[in-house]
Parts: sequence; C-alpha cells; structure tokens
Amino acid sequence: MYISTDLKSLDQLTDMAAQQKDVNWITAELVKWKMLDGKMSEGILYKPENFDPKKKYPVIFYFYERNADGIYSYKAPAPSASIVNVPYFVSNEYLIFDPNIYYKDGEPGNSAFNSVVSAARYLSKMPFVDSTRMALQGQSWGGYQIAYLVTKTNMFRAAWAGAPVSNMTSAYGGIRWGTGMNRQFQYEHTQSRIGATLWERQDLYIKNSPLFSADKVNTPLVIMHNDADGAVPWYQGIEYFTALRRLGKKVWMLQYNGEDHNLVERKNRKDLSIRLGQFFDYYLKDKKPAKWIKDGLPATEKGKDWGLGF
Repeated sequence: MYISTDLKSLDQLTDMAAQQKDVNWITAELVKWKMLDGKMSEGILYKPENFDPKKKYPVIFYFYERNADGIYSYKAPAPSASIVNVPYFVSNEYLIFDPNIYYKDGEPGNSAFNSVVSAARYLSKMPFVDSTRMALQGQSWGGYQIAYLVTKTNMFRAAWAGAPVSNMTSAYGGIRWGTGMNRQFQYEHTQSRIGATLWERQDLYIKNSPLFSADKVNTPLVIMHNDADGAVPWYQGIEYFTALRRLGKKVWMLQYNGEDHNLVERKNRKDLSIRLGQFFDYYLKDKKPAKWIKDGLPATEKGKDWGLGF
C-alpha cells in the first residue's frame, strides 16, 4: 500500500505480498473459440510473466464449470488443497487453460468433451503450445469430467482426477456425509444434470459413468480420493481405480487418511503439491520419475516411505 500527499510522490506503507517477489508471476487473457457443436465458448489462458512466444510450452487444462468471469481474481501461491496452484505451475513454465463448459441435460460427460477437446484443439494451433504435452487436472465435479474424458480421447498425455464420481448408478442412492442428504437430488435436478431418475433413464446414468468405459482409457491417470470425503463417496475412486488396475491401465490412487473432500492439514497440502509437480514434470517435461510414479507404493509402506525420492 502506498500513500501520497501531493499526488506526485509515493511513500510505501506496507508490503503485504513480499513472499511473491521470487515468483514468475501470472498474466491472464480471455480466449474465445468455437466448440465442437458450433457454439462459442471462452476460457482463461494463464501465462508466465516472462512468456516467450518463440518457445513451446506444455499446457495443463484445469476446469470445473465456468470460471472465465474470474479472469481478474487474485490467485495466491500456496500449497494445494486439491487442484493445480496456478502461480506455482506458471512460475515453472507451464501454461494453464481454464475453459468454460456449457451443459446439456442428460449429457454432462459429452458437454465437457464438447468444450475441453475443442479448446485443446484450438490451443494446439498456437505456435507457443506444445500439442504433444497437454494434460488434465480437476477436483470433484472437475474430477468426474476428467474421469469421463479419458475414456473418450487419447489427446492428453496425462491426467489427474480428484474425488471423481465414476459410477453414477452406485453413487445415486448414497449419502453426502457432510450434509446428510441423499445424493439422488443432484443427479435428477442439480449439478450432475441427468434430469431423470435412475429408473426413467438408466441409459443416461450408464452412458455418463466412466466406469463402464474404463477399458477405453489409455491416458496415465492419478486418482486422489480421501477416506473421510463427505461430498463424493470414497468408494467411487476405489471403483475406478480397481477397474483400471484390473484392465492393466496406468493408474495411481492417492489417499490421505482422515481428510475430507479437500485437504485441510498443511503437511498433506505440501505433499500433494510435490506429487502434482512430480507427476506433470515427468509426463510433460520428461523429468525423472519419483519412486511413487515409477514403482508405486504398497499400502503397507504408507507412513514409512513416502516415495517422493528418485
């Protein structure tokens, strides 16, 4: 904060963000493109402050529903509770793209495909984008959409889905432990956007459930799902993980004991941030894989060996 008594000279009173002085800061721009259905959409492209248009950058697509209105919102560099920290990844020479998604009732999965895949194709034509090094990351509803997308396209080199619903038929009758509400309402009337009961349109529940197309997945995928999740049942992540393992796919499951939908404990947030960086550095920058990526980590070793070394 600065103060002036003559509108010519400024005296600094505070320096509230000194911790950011070494961060390669963000620039944000609104990008518009035509989706696969011919309609227009928009999203935010985050670039590093020292952006070089002659370089090729890897891109991580992060999304939820519609975030483009937040183009001027402040994003603090901090350990992650569940999603990619934009200042961290941009500071480490990634581009982050957050596309808006426009939904049709009964088609939540395909609606995400319509927006995200068209956005990826559009960005791929930009000279500074490395189209061979694109990835997906999201949490909760974003995690569901990623779990679905990897069953429909192989254009992304890696993906990370946090707390995804994978099987709408088994999730439908469950309880949201945080509120005590039955989950049926959200499929019939709110975010999941099926618009019908399980008995009226069973076909839509199966069509939009990634689990039933798990054999189509070829993208390396991390699933983060915690055992105290009060919003999305923990078994949804387990169902998808065990299916993908049964099918011989490249998949890892990351679980923080006692944590809810988003991480609270700072030590866990730091751990997650390290793993996010290691995973995308390996798949998008060809860096050496950490032990947990290369060899996995048996549950019996949890707490003894974190697998973060190389």
